[in-house]
Formats: sequence, C-alpha cells, structure tokens
Amino acid sequence: MQKIKNVFKTTGTKNGTYSVGVTVLVIAIVVVANLIFGQIPEKYRNIDVSSTKIYEITDTSKELLKGLDHKVTFTVLAVKESTDDRIKTFLSKYASLSKDISVEWIDPVLHPSALNEYDTNENTIVVACADTGKSTTVSFDDIIVMDTSSYYYTGNVSESEFDGEGQLTSAVNYVVSDVNKKIYRTTGHGEATLPGSITDLMDKNNYQVQELNLVMNTAIPDDCDLLLMYAPSNDLTNDEKTVIQEYLSKGGKVMLLLGDTTSSQLPNLASIMKDYGMEEADGYIADTSRCYQGNYYYIFPLLSVSGDMAKRISSQMVLLTNAHGMNLVDPARDTITTTPFMSTSDQAYAVTEKDQKQGTYVLGASAVESVSQEDKSKSSDSKSEDSGDSDSKKSEDQSDSSEKKSADNTKESRFTVISAGSLIDSQITDTFTQLENTTLFMNAVSSNFDGVQNISIEAKSLATEYNTVQHAGLFSLLVIFGIPLAVLISGFVVWFRRRKA
Repeated sequence: MQKIKNVFKTTGTKNGTYSVGVTVLVIAIVVVANLIFGQIPEKYRNIDVSSTKIYEITDTSKELLKGLDHKVTFTVLAVKESTDDRIKTFLSKYASLSKDISVEWIDPVLHPSALNEYDTNENTIVVACADTGKSTTVSFDDIIVMDTSSYYYTGNVSESEFDGEGQLTSAVNYVVSDVNKKIYRTTGHGEATLPGSITDLMDKNNYQVQELNLVMNTAIPDDCDLLLMYAPSNDLTNDEKTVIQEYLSKGGKVMLLLGDTTSSQLPNLASIMKDYGMEEADGYIADTSRCYQGNYYYIFPLLSVSGDMAKRISSQMVLLTNAHGMNLVDPARDTITTTPFMSTSDQAYAVTEKDQKQGTYVLGASAVESVSQEDKSKSSDSKSEDSGDSDSKKSEDQSDSSEKKSADNTKESRFTVISAGSLIDSQITDTFTQLENTTLFMNAVSSNFDGVQNISIEAKSLATEYNTVQHAGLFSLLVIFGIPLAVLISGFVVWFRRRKA
C-alpha cells in the first residue's frame, strides 16, 4: 500500500495528474461553449470564411427580405444528408434573414410522389407564395455552376460559380411581385448579341427579352416597356426613325448603346440623339487622367449617379474601351431635360486621324420628357344647342373631366444613350469582375420602369485563389522571414534554459 502511495508522490505522476486534469477541464469548457453557441441564431453563427465570400448576402437581398409582406416557402426536394454542405449552409443563412421564409425538406427517395406533385426533378428548390399563387424552381445545378468547357481541355468538369443568392433572390422577387417587364431588342442593323452574363441578369430581374425587326414590323408592340439597341453598325431607315420618334412621343422608353460605328455613318440615329440634347463628338475618346495602366483609350469614367441609378454602386469603378464622346446641346423641345450620368475628366481628348480636341465629354446620359396623350374622341353632346345654367354647368363638368383625363394620360418618355457598347463587353466584365459595369447597366435598364429596382445579383467565382506576393515589401519580409526566425530563436532559448536546469 505504501508503494502505491509512493507512486502517486513522484514528480512524473504529479505532472501526469495535472495534465489529465487540464485536459478534462479543456474538454468541459469546449462542451459548454458548444452548448452556448448552439443557442445563438444561425445567421450569427455562420461566419463566412470562404475566400470568395459565397455565403455573404448583399444589401439588395436583405432589403427585399426585410420588406416581404407575403409568406414564402422553400420546399427542398433532395436527400438532406447527401446535399452539398455549401447549399445547406447558404439556405439556412438566407432563410434566417426573414421570419416570412420557411424551409421544408422532402426526401424524394422516401416520398417519390412529391416529384410528380411539384412537377419537377430531384435536387430542386421549389419557391412558392400561397398569397400570390405563384411558384418557381431553382435547381442545385443553377446554384453550383459547372464549367463544362474545361472538359474539352482536361477531361474533367470543374465548379466555376456559386449563385445561391442570385437564384434565390430572383425566385423570391418573382413569386411575391406582379411586375413583368418586356424588353424588345432591335435586330436588322448589325447589332451585337447581348452577352450571356447580361441575359442571365435580365432573367434574374424577371425581364422578358424578345427580338424586334423594325423593317418587318411597322410599329413597336404595345407591350414594349423598353426598346433596346445594342451597338448597331447600320443606320435606321426613315420609316424606322419615324416609328421610334412616334413611340417616344407617346411616353416610350428607348436605350441605345453605341458601338464602333460613328454618328456620321448613322445620321438618322444621330438626328434622334440631337433632338434629345446629345451630339456625338468625332473620333474616339482618350483620357490621360483616368486610364488603365497608361492606356489612354481604356477609360475609368466619372459617375454622377443618384437614386435607383446609384444602387450597389460603391467603388465607382467602371471601365470602357473604344468610347465615343458626346456633347450636350439644346434639345428640340423645351420640355426635354437631358442629364449626364457618366463623363470623362477634363484631361480627355476626342482623337481622329487628323485632330485631337481636349475637353470633358459625356459618355452616358438620359433625356426625359413628360408627354400627354390627348383624348381625340369627341362627344356628340358637344354639338348640343341647349343654353342656360344647365348648359354652363355641363361645360364646366366637361372641362374638369378633360383636365382629369389629361393628368391621367401624362407619361414620361425616356431616351438613354451610353456611348460605349464595351460597358457590357464580356471580355471586360469577365476579366475585371470587381468592376461595376454590369451593375451600372442593369440600373440604367431598371430606371426605365416605375417602382422597379435592379435585384439581379451576379454569381460568385469558385475558382481557386492563390496567395502570392507580387511585390515584396517590409510586411512581406516580416511574414516570410521575421516571424519564423523569431519562433526558432524563442524555441532555442527555452530549450537552452531547460537544458541548463
């Protein structure tokens, strides 16, 4: 017995007992801490440590979810245990932002009839609103986007983007909103094709885009909310010019993005622009003050946006190439107000083969005009020959009615011109993903619609990011050499002291 007691009195036993005690204490602290953190709401628990911030939710989505006045249900038709953790984490984080969103998981293996009930496939989120009766679906393949093009080079398919927020926000906006806007994109003038990234953003805003050939159609359809012309290389015919002018005179909305073709080659389009207070300058614009790495034709314009046009514009960084400049002139009518929202610095030049003129040039502007649609119908009562007080009262009633109709029929026409189609060129937007080109463009589109905001959110890249030191400074030298050296020296000092003891 004494021998056993002596064993517990040794230095080794005491140290071992101390280590066991500390271990038990640490384990207890960890268990208690997990229990405490488990009670914290999930939106505060889930901290985004991913390099591309795939779980970070923008203010656009937060504002939409905060303003919900309808209950929205996410029905996830998938086996929860085998679902990608990124999708599960994002779903829970997204739903936690609003008490009006509920998430229900249905295992299609255990309940195969659910697929027929919702008329969809496995690994799909059904977003529905009972109050509006609208529903839509979001596939897992639309959230984690695969790059199939890499298969032809590597034989493997890799993940390229995470689009959880963009898809879910678009779906929620669709089921709770009754806004459906139709955009007609002109063809027949050598227009460029809209990049895929832009058509995706149009879809997320629930905008329907349809082609329109003005040579084949003598009028712009009544359901046209916006007429879009993207980088035409050929001019309008006289008849097409008349059709567009009449459309604007009735409160229509037109948006024009100029391409490489100059206004001298597009006289009819230039004539419409001049009517609305915009005249194109000769040549291409070079800006010696706001350019990309010394290339004067790669311009970072100055933005002067406000209201809906300024939504999610934080860095003020937009890149344009092959830009034509515009000068503001007196519009054809006093009722037209032209406002620039994008321009060069005062160190810009309009450069031609023979000349270069310094000045500040407008690169984007919107012209608005309030137009009234007069009721041309005539009442047969107007020819009545009755006289007296009753006739006078009738005349006053007709006058009041006429004023009311005039107010009700007043619309605002809007003509927006961006002098560089490169604003949405995929070679720029895909290369410089941190720029706000697409955001500015979508804001300009949405500003044509009353009560509609740009809620399209771009996907986040899943490409691998490497930590590289491009320019070794003092901080870099400290991290690479200083800290490791300090650790080695301190370790040696501790070892040497213990050895002497």
